[in-house]
Amino acid sequence: MAVRAVRGAVQLERDEAGHMDEQVGALLTAIMDRNSLSADDLISIWFTATPDLHSDFPAAAARKLGIVDVPLICAQELDIRGAMPRVVRVLAHIESDKPRTGINHVYLGTAAALRKDIAQ
Repeated sequence: MAVRAVRGAVQLERDEAGHMDEQVGALLTAIMDRNSLSADDLISIWFTATPDLHSDFPAAAARKLGIVDVPLICAQELDIRGAMPRVVRVLAHIESDKPRTGINHVYLGTAAALRKDIAQ
């Protein structure tokens, strides 16, 4: 089984913990569903959030989904002038038999504009 990486992102409408949980949860669920993954396939997940998000840790949403024994880490995204605000990005390392070209990266809603080349 190979180690693969799955990317994803979602833009939040507002900086509220409940909204972050909902949106990050939807992103993780979509990543899992579109790649036919279970929690056992996850190796680790990196989350980044833009500097304007302060309400909660994006990783908290993963724990609420039951992803409890997978290493998670959060970091702050670079503060680049003109960048899309209120964005949570995900980089999940997984075990998969799929080739790299078979991995479905997930950019929900307006975040699809971040990576038009790979957004599903």
